[in-house]
This record gives sequence, C-alpha cells and structure tokens, in this order.
Amino acid sequence: MKKREQVKRKDNIIYFPGLEKRLTDKGLESLEKKKFHEAIPLLEEARELDPDNENIIIGLVLAYFEAGAFKKAKVLANEMLLKGIGDYFQMVDLYLTVLIQLHEYREIVTTIEALFDEKEIPPEKHDHFLTILQFSRRMAEGRQQQDKEQEQEDSEVSALNLLEIDDINEQMMIVANLADKNIRPYLDEITNYLKFEAGHPFIKTLVLNLLKEQEIDRELIVEKFAIEKKVIPIKLPEVREQPKMLAVKALLAEHLESNNPGLYENALSIVERTFLISYPFELEPNSAEAWAAAFDVLVQEYLGMNAEISKIARNYGAEPVEIENARVQIETIEKNSYPNI
Repeated sequence: MKKREQVKRKDNIIYFPGLEKRLTDKGLESLEKKKFHEAIPLLEEARELDPDNENIIIGLVLAYFEAGAFKKAKVLANEMLLKGIGDYFQMVDLYLTVLIQLHEYREIVTTIEALFDEKEIPPEKHDHFLTILQFSRRMAEGRQQQDKEQEQEDSEVSALNLLEIDDINEQMMIVANLADKNIRPYLDEITNYLKFEAGHPFIKTLVLNLLKEQEIDRELIVEKFAIEKKVIPIKLPEVREQPKMLAVKALLAEHLESNNPGLYENALSIVERTFLISYPFELEPNSAEAWAAAFDVLVQEYLGMNAEISKIARNYGAEPVEIENARVQIETIEKNSYPNI
C-alpha cells in the first residue's frame, strides 16, 4: 500500500501534499518563459515548504538575478556556497556574476584570492578566474581612487543656504542641482531645513524625494502645517504612489471620469498638487471617500457650478463634517503652500 504523504503545517496553515512540487514546476516554467517577476513569488513559496531543494534555490537565484534583485541573489547564492548546494564552481561563477552587477569588486578579489590560496581551482578554470581577479583588482583600485576624490570633494562642499534664501525658484534650482551629486555631505543642513517651520512645504517634498532616491536611511523630522513627523526617507512611499492619493483618484474616476471628464481632469490636478505638498503626511480625516468628495465639491465651486454637498456626500458615502474638514485643508494648501512657478 502506498504511503500517504505527510501533511505540512506552518503557522497553523495546512499545506496539501505535493503543493511544493506544483509551485516549483510552475515557478521554473515561468523562469524558462522569462517571466521572472512571476517566477519569484512561486519559488519563494516553494522554498518555504522545501528549504533544501536544490532546484528551487538555484531557480530562485536565477530569477532574482534576471529580475535585477541582485542583493537578494547575492544573499541566496552565498548561502548556497556555504551549504555546499549545487556544483561548487558553477555556484562560485554565479556568485561572482552577481557581485559584478553590484560592483562589489573588493568582495570578488577576496573570494577568488581565497580560492587560489586553497589551491582548489581546477586547471581548466585557472585562466578564467585569473582574468576575473585581474579585472576586479583594477576596478577595486579605480573605485578606491574615486572614493578618495569624492571624500576630498565632500570636504570642500559649500553650504546650500536654503534657509537664507527667500526666493522659492532659487531654492528649487539648488535642490535640483543636488540630483546629480552625493547628498550626504549636506545632510545636516537639509535636516535643519526639513524641521524648520519656515521651510517651504513644496521644497521639503522635493528634498524628501531626493533623499529617498539616494537611499538615505537616517531618521529625520519633517515639519509641515505645524505638524511634526519622524521619517526614514528610504522607507517612504513614492510621491506619486501614496496609498490615499491613489484611493482618492480611483473614487473620482468612478464618479466623474465618464460623467464629467472636464471636472475629473481638474479634480485630478488639485489632488496631485495637494498630496505633493502634504507629502509625507497622512492628513485627517482618514476617509478617502471624504477627501474625494471634498475635491469634487471644490472643483465644482471653482468652475462656478452649484455643488450640493449633501448629495455629493451620499454619492461618495462620506460624512459632511469630514468633507468640510478635508475641504478646509485643501483650500489652505492651495492658497498658502504651492509656489508661484
């Protein structure tokens, strides 16, 4: 009699027998079809169920690599080497390829030098690894020189003087010029600007976006509209991907896009402006329906239409009090916070 497969459990969730094989087969099939982003979650789930399966792990490393998730690929490839999974030198080659994509040439040099020291490299692979070693040494030396030059440049940086400049357009130019520079030498000054009440909300949004792009992971305080918030730039959502803003846009599309395209386009413009200025704050009320209704009311009024608040509130399923609260905040931002550019 055939032995029944053992039912697997994790966090009180029961997994049916053979699920890991189905996930693996589907993940590897997606990998072969070059659907890397589709393959990754399938193989990740399969690995949770079968963590030592060589095919799953190798497939996942390749999927990470092809999808551009090089840091994840590096961690997993290194784990494979330490555990002795797969053909050792094929795994070394894969690991080195990932390191090259990450420009981690010093790590490549260390890894290959260790192989030569241990005299474990097969004769037919000697020239291959020597070529990579020589290339990586040159790149590492070049990087070291660049780092020294950058340090010297950083030590000579002049102050931005954002708080001393009243002209918003001039402040924008200063921030725009930082896009192609290392922002870290200016962090102390930028930190002061973000928490200073007189700093312009729009410029603060530009600065935060720049800090996010340069992957700044320092905790900073941002002050806008007499409210303070602690943020870590790298963990912030994209300015144009704020969850509440997307929810509000979806509601406006549902209620206005077909019925009144002109009203809809005008509303979208104000929505984007409001959330751009208020970023990264979650403004009250929490209700996306109230905010969508408030934008609808305001745009109708701006266009000289008779906005029936009670009717709009019913359409969106929002409370009139919350709509009025949101409306006051939108008007405040519109009047006082958007620069004249």
